[in-house]
Order: sequence, then C-alpha cells, then structure tokens
Amino acid sequence: MTLIPPTGIIGFGSEAPDKMTPRTRGGLLIALLVLASVGVGYGLHAALSGIPPGGRSVAATAAPATPEGLQQAFTRVAEQVRPAVVNIGTVTLAKGRRPLAPSPFSDDPLFKDFFDQFFGGTQGPRGEFKQPSLGSGVIIDTRGYVLTNFHVVKGADEITVRLSSKKEYRGRVVGSDPKTDLAVVRFQADSELTVARLGNSDTLKVGEWAIAIGNPFGLDQTVTVGVISATGRADVGIATYENFIQTDASINPGNSGGPLLNFKGEVVGINTAIVAAGQGIGFAIPINMVKRVVGQLIDKGKVVRGWLGVAVQPLTLELGQSLGARGTAGAVVASIYPKSPAADAGLQQGDLILAFDRIPVEDYHHLQRLVADSEVGKNVTLGVLRKRQPVDVTVKIAEMPGDDARKGR
Repeated sequence: MTLIPPTGIIGFGSEAPDKMTPRTRGGLLIALLVLASVGVGYGLHAALSGIPPGGRSVAATAAPATPEGLQQAFTRVAEQVRPAVVNIGTVTLAKGRRPLAPSPFSDDPLFKDFFDQFFGGTQGPRGEFKQPSLGSGVIIDTRGYVLTNFHVVKGADEITVRLSSKKEYRGRVVGSDPKTDLAVVRFQADSELTVARLGNSDTLKVGEWAIAIGNPFGLDQTVTVGVISATGRADVGIATYENFIQTDASINPGNSGGPLLNFKGEVVGINTAIVAAGQGIGFAIPINMVKRVVGQLIDKGKVVRGWLGVAVQPLTLELGQSLGARGTAGAVVASIYPKSPAADAGLQQGDLILAFDRIPVEDYHHLQRLVADSEVGKNVTLGVLRKRQPVDVTVKIAEMPGDDARKGR
C-alpha cells in the first residue's frame, strides 16, 4: 500500500528500500508496511454487473436499525467476504548486494522475526537475494483472476496467491495499469472459488459505513471498520488518474490491493494508500474506475485510453475572471502537442474547455478522465470559451501514446 509522508502520499508497494525515492526513504518504517487487503473473488461478469455467473456470491443484507442488528451485519459481512480474500506474496530477485538496509527494529526480538521473514531477504545459490513482500487481492473471476494494486506486484519474479483456506497457488500477472495503480493476477484454482459482489462507488455518501479486510503486517483476514470520510480526492500524488475514496477504516501496510466494502458486503474500492504522518487517513480506488479498466487488463493486458493531446491547468478564480468565465469549473489549455487531435482540430492555448461532448467539465482532473474513457476514433464536441466567446470545437479522439510524458491527456 502506498504510504503518504508528511509532505505527500506514497504507495505501499513491494519494492525494496534501495528502490525507494528519497521521499519514501524518509519514512522507512511506513514504507515497509506494505498494505495488503484480501481480494474478493467472483466471476468477471459478476465483477462488472454485480450478478455472479457462478461460484459463491457474497453480499450481506441491508443495514438493520438495532445495535444487535448492526453487530450482526458486521459479523455477516466478515463471515461472507473473508473467504474470498486472498494474500498475495511476491519475491523479487536482486543480484549483487543485499537490497535492504537494516531495520531500526532488527535488534528488537518482538520485531526481528517479522522483519526477517517479510523484509530481510535470503541469499540464493547464485548470489542473488530474494526480497519478499506482502499484499492483498480480490478475485474477480471464477477462473482465478485476482485484482490487486500494480505496486504490489511491480517487478515481482515470483507471485504466490494464498486463500483463506491456507491453500497456496503460483500466480502470474496478466495485465497491469500503472496509471491507476491496478493489476490483474491469475492462478489456477482446483476448487470452487468464493466470489464477492461489486458495488457502485458513484453512490457513496460521506459518513456511511466502510469495512476493510486484508493482511496488515501479514496478519491474515483482518477486518476493520470506519466510515467514508470523503470522495473524489485528487492531487494525492499516487497515480496519473486519481479520484480516491478517503476512509478512516484502519488500513496498514499489507492491505494494498484488498477490498473496501459497504454495509452490504459489496466491494466499493480497492485500498491503496495511507498518509504516513496521520491516523485514519486512507485512500481507495473507486470500484467504478476499476470496472472501466479490468476487462481490458484481462483481454489485452493493458488499458487503451483516449488522447486529446493537450496539457491543461486548473482554473483559478482570478484566471477565470480574466478569461470571462463564471466560477472555477473547466480546464485551461496550457499547451498543445504537435500533430495531436487537439492541434488538428484547431484548439488554441488559453482556451477554456467547459464541456466535453455536452458533459460539463468540473475541473482538469475531470476532463482527464473523460478523455481517457472516450472511444478511440470517436468525434466529440468541446464547449470552449475563447477570448470570452463560446466556441464549439470538434475533435477526433486518438489512442493515447505510451509516453507518460504526455500526462495521459
């Protein structure tokens, strides 16, 4: 899981400290605590539609009104969903030198075994070091597809999927998307898999119950409860596309890739990060964003996104007044890539994009998501304010190039 230090947010990944940035290295203990939530299994159709084609679907009933009913509801969610949660263990081979610096707790007998097991590494016969790490995942298909975070499996040479029954299987990455920090792992199951129902993250309201299940610090099948603290969090600094759910349900290193659940036992998010310097500030990827990429990860191994070819900036109140805008809704075109759809359509620097195919643009993050989710080759109409005058610009969406420098816009 990504850990966010006092100056920002960091993902809890499986990378070793020698691969960490100076920002993450400053909070070594937090960075070592790989967030691992257990994955919930269900068929791919079930994942996308909420109606399982096979396997065992897990979803609790509506919230009761009495204290006893409330307790029973939490218990029911735990009992039904925990069997679908998986532990993802990874091993990364590092040659030449031991990849990890000594832990500040390495001499403490209460912590030594834990850090030696999960972070100490072992030396192989050819001089390489095996660096283990832990995370969580959610089974999204009865054929053994598991959804997790990209940072959980990034660079892994070996992947082990362990079910709640303690059965272990060798896994492999079938697709990944660093821009949303999502990945799909597959394993070959020899028995029926318990599956979980996906909810609708667009209907989440601040203050409603949130339940996390995962493997914090390697403690399998841990259940924690909190509330939805906020939705639509962006500018967190974890991924290119950010629209996070914030929760105070306790999540820690080892929970990464695991499910955030609503009171019905439906998966509404994938836990991915926490603020290192705070308490009760965790972030999850909304399940509706997950739904838009998971099918492509399974079918293509990657996500194909639309591309406009502009760099945009936020609209401040002062800038909006100078452009003749009302309020701060919209995205300002800061620059245009040569030979891009925007350039071909005649979009200009300083244009204020207020609508995308008749959808009002809330901010530049919203425009980014709208463009990325668009069908390649589709003609869309941009509602633009240019020199204080409204203009319609028709643009043909292209496929996003692989170069991350284009910022996905």
